[in-house]
Amino acid sequence: MAARVELFEAIRTDRRREQLSVRALAERHQVHRRTVRQALESAVPPARKSYSRSRPAIGPWAEIIDVWLEGDESVPRKQRHTARRIWQRLGAEHDACLSEVTVSRYVQAWRREHGKVGVEVVVPQTHEPGAEAEVDFGEFYAVIAGVSTKCHLFVLRLSASGKAVRVAFTSQGQEAFLEGHVRAFTELGGVPGRIRYDNLKAAVARVLEGRAREETERFIALRSHFGFSSFFCRPGLAGSHEKGGVEGEIGRFRRRHLVPIPEVDSLTELNDLIAAADRLDDSRHLPGRQFDIGTEFAYERTVLTPLPLDVFETGLILHPRVDRHSRINVRSCRYSVPARLVGRRVRVLLRASEVIVFDGRTEVTRHCRSTVKDSQTLVLDHYLEVLAIKPGALPGATALAQARRCGVFTAEHEAFWSATRSAHGDAAGTRELIDVLLLHRHMRHGDVVAGLAAAVSVGATSSDVVAVEARRHASRLGSVISDRPVQWPPTDPGRRRVVSLTERRLTDPEAVIAGLPPDTRPLPSVAGYDELLTRRANRDPQPPEIPVTGRTVS
Repeated sequence: MAARVELFEAIRTDRRREQLSVRALAERHQVHRRTVRQALESAVPPARKSYSRSRPAIGPWAEIIDVWLEGDESVPRKQRHTARRIWQRLGAEHDACLSEVTVSRYVQAWRREHGKVGVEVVVPQTHEPGAEAEVDFGEFYAVIAGVSTKCHLFVLRLSASGKAVRVAFTSQGQEAFLEGHVRAFTELGGVPGRIRYDNLKAAVARVLEGRAREETERFIALRSHFGFSSFFCRPGLAGSHEKGGVEGEIGRFRRRHLVPIPEVDSLTELNDLIAAADRLDDSRHLPGRQFDIGTEFAYERTVLTPLPLDVFETGLILHPRVDRHSRINVRSCRYSVPARLVGRRVRVLLRASEVIVFDGRTEVTRHCRSTVKDSQTLVLDHYLEVLAIKPGALPGATALAQARRCGVFTAEHEAFWSATRSAHGDAAGTRELIDVLLLHRHMRHGDVVAGLAAAVSVGATSSDVVAVEARRHASRLGSVISDRPVQWPPTDPGRRRVVSLTERRLTDPEAVIAGLPPDTRPLPSVAGYDELLTRRANRDPQPPEIPVTGRTVS
């Protein structure tokens, strides 16, 4: 095109300077006289005419392709033909010898001709600080405790500054949706005026005509508590651009910070990694912004609505019944409760990451919420009263296997159990172990383990010995076992030895053995009782006689 413009310029210049004819100009510039006339008429060359070309390669198959593309109007969007799939079908079903790019160009032209390729016009928006935010969930995978787990990333993004808060959950339930809001508001230090949503089931019970929605009760309570208004986008792809900021942010964050797949020990550790990534993103500059996200948010934070003083409970209340295995079923997962509650209904507070069980108003246990369907989470302590009656059930108990895996049932427990069974038999030895396990309800785990190690080291097989040594270990560390700290005498630790309470009573009462304090009380005396006997002997043995009807009564 540039060459033709230069040619037209040369023709017009020669005409002005030398007043040459059309024929002379054509001979000088070696062009047709028609081109000279076009140059004299306009300095801009006319557009080239487009001629319809024959399509010998795609022509025989054009009708078949048209039928397939027209049939796509009645099938789901995600299962429609692509240009590559059409090319593959032509080769497999009709032995067509075509290049893929030939088919791709034809499909693109067909869709453009039929209005299937279009761009919706979007009006640029200006967001005032603190006025609006967007919320959505995104999916990603993480390896948690060695298991590949599907996670859901809750994202709340402020529209003005671009500041986003992200929280990972293992479910997309309403409790996760509500807890994500609370944690995001707490992190931001305030609440935006309005929040945009798509039609999540956690917030929308039913989609009505237009923008009208029937909202869930818990979502209405959340909105009322924090004082923000809600805006719901149009369903499907038609409304995806209405909260495009958070839609694009989820994909960017996933590619930037969750590749490769993170490997963590717990969901808490995963959220710590995500929080660190959030702080790193504060240094990003959004397109068209003068300052980074952190600087923009520093101002926007000052205009957010302050947080309410009272706390909003995000958990859901359930009332399952305890089965004969002392378990409750919550969202297809089973959790143990104390055996005394078997057959009764309990109140459960189900949060996004934990399960809290109440008997009336008293909390009886809490579990980390399981991420595996049909799993069971059992605590050995819940079965101790039953195992004291049925000691033979302990070796194969599922709760014991889980306690071993998580490190609660240690090697010291195993060694003590083995020693007690050798000394007292399986049943009696297991009961001694159960007595030791009961100590965990009132003493720290480390103190009991230290008591077990001390008892095993001297061959003691009594739970009383473990209790004494655990108490002594706790006192050395300054921990409080009862209402008052226990003070032991400062004796040489190397000369101490473990003895039973019976042996302690048979020894010198002033000796300090096994770390017990000396008995400094005086010996018992009966002098007071002897004094009473003396007073009784000095009293008059015969009372005065009283006459009654001619008889005397002493």
